[in-house]
Amino acid sequence: MHQNGTQGWRHAPDVSGVLRTVQAQDADQLASELTNWHQCYDQISAGRFAGALTELRLPGLQVFREDLNQAVRQSCRVWPDAIWFGLPDHGALTRINGRQAEADWMMVQPGNIEFELVTPAAYSIYGIVVSRQLLEDNARRLGCEIDWQRVQAADLLQVDRAARAACVRTLAQLLPADGAGERVNSVAEAGGSWQDAVLGGLLELLDHSCVEPAMTASLQRRRQVVAQARDYMLAHRGSSITVPELCEQVHVSRRTLQYCFEDVLGMSPNAYLRTLRLNGVRRQLHDGRAIGELAGEWGLCNFSQFSSDYRKLFGLSPSAAQKLRG
Repeated sequence: MHQNGTQGWRHAPDVSGVLRTVQAQDADQLASELTNWHQCYDQISAGRFAGALTELRLPGLQVFREDLNQAVRQSCRVWPDAIWFGLPDHGALTRINGRQAEADWMMVQPGNIEFELVTPAAYSIYGIVVSRQLLEDNARRLGCEIDWQRVQAADLLQVDRAARAACVRTLAQLLPADGAGERVNSVAEAGGSWQDAVLGGLLELLDHSCVEPAMTASLQRRRQVVAQARDYMLAHRGSSITVPELCEQVHVSRRTLQYCFEDVLGMSPNAYLRTLRLNGVRRQLHDGRAIGELAGEWGLCNFSQFSSDYRKLFGLSPSAAQKLRG
């Protein structure tokens, strides 16, 4: 996975024991608010971005709800010595490392390893991040038998539907969409009681989970093709890259390249290149440099076309966006 040309990751300050709710009008602003994560978000659907994050933490445990109104490609990395579990709030299609998650499955990734999510518009997800030591200690206390090696090697876990629904209900009580209310604050102040509820619900899922079969060789190959093409795009971001040129570089036919991108990312190579470049400019608008200079660095040399494409994707002009980020 790759950072899409970012100049380093951003992350929120480490403030423990506080129920936080943050509203964001920019994809990377939202990405930067999740405590101790390293993230980079590319908006891929058209319109003004609006997102919200509600987060609650104790030492070794973090729970959050994230809401996004636009489709986003996310490069993510969780803090070390932890495991992340992701529970989308509805059945919308989610891709994790190119794999499609079914409605009643749970996503999982170990800490300090970069992974990729592609999420649709109007999307909500609950997340649990827990230190492996805390999770193992509670598993022993509750008598749960967990195959930790299999859990940490998986992208997806097929879990019991009723247990998943119960876990989501617990998280919804802790993290309502508006992030407010006396009931939520009283739960947060209870500390250990909500920790026990979250860990108990999570371990109930893991104790009855079935790890999704290993990634097929064909999917591994498609992911490799997309990664190689993305690397080439970023290395030559100021050039006029064509699809035949990409095919030559990654040694596949045009039809194969198209299929790989649609299967892994849900979009064509040309659409991905365009959104990659426009998001690259968006991310650098706060640098204070001329917009035309930034666009040229990302291979968007026709300023009129660039301005039109930028407005279509993000719902406002580059100059208006620069003022908001300034």
